[in-house]
Formats: sequence, structure tokens, C-alpha cells
Amino acid sequence: MPVHEHEKHARKNLKLGVITASDSRTPETDASGKLIRTMLEAAGHRVDYYEIVRDDREKISAALVNNLENLDAIIVNGGTGITSRDNTTEVVKSLLDKELEGFGELFRMLSFNEIGAAAMMSRAIAGVRHGKFIAALPGSTDACRLAIEKLLLPQLGHITYLLSK
Repeated sequence: MPVHEHEKHARKNLKLGVITASDSRTPETDASGKLIRTMLEAAGHRVDYYEIVRDDREKISAALVNNLENLDAIIVNGGTGITSRDNTTEVVKSLLDKELEGFGELFRMLSFNEIGAAAMMSRAIAGVRHGKFIAALPGSTDACRLAIEKLLLPQLGHITYLLSK
């Protein structure tokens, strides 16, 4: 089926979740979480779940597992770097049934065009758990904007359509 045919089947009005993994952000200072929610809602989707959780493996895992069932997808921001406190990538990877390797590859390619070689330190990841989509993005607002605008909004409806089959 040609790409333009796939677009006809893309689901709209998705029920989404946003998790910010951070030890320092609050609802007032979570610019990336706010940006993601705003962009998703402007595209016609509903953000039915939003939470800031400490960058802790058990807390991130619990937030994903306890909420994903009632949503079409969850987008996590934060904790995808290389410091000792960056745990999101490992948690998401451990929960996935299928990883979409191309997501991280494309994100790093797009990031390289904006920030250069520092893009290699991003461990953005996406995949499927129990028929639901999960993406983990860096905590930077510029990185979140890039991923939402260039990767997620163009494909989220199609991804969730395919997962509903």
C-alpha cells in the first residue's frame, strides 16, 4: 500500500500520556512536558495522563506499566542521556515487545543537523509494548520539539492504526 494510502487510515483523537522523568522539574518548570502536551493537543489529540516522576527505574517503569493500558501511547521525556542518573532508555527497552530502531536513528540524524556531533549522546528510543506505542525523548525542549514535529506527529496516527489491527 502506498504511503498516501496509509495516511487515510491514520487514527485521530488519540488518548496519550506524557511522562517527564526528572529529579528537578516541577509542573511550573517542566517546559518540555508542557511543549509536548501543547503540540499533541494542537494536533487534535487528548493528553489524558501527565506526570513528573523521579529519574528512578522503578518509578518510571511503574508509571508506564500502570498507565499504558488505558492510552494509545505514552511519550516520556528526560533520562535518555549518558549520566549515571539517566535511566529512561534502559527502562523503556526492558518493557518493549518490539523496538523501532529507526526512531532513534532518525532522531539522532535530525538532531545532528541541528546540534552536530553531540547528537550521538542521545539514547532516544521507541517501540511497542502490548500493542501500545512508547517513545522516550531527551529532556531538552528543542529535542522534544524536533521529535514531536518531525517524527511523532507525522506517524503516530498510522502507528496506532497498525497496532490496533
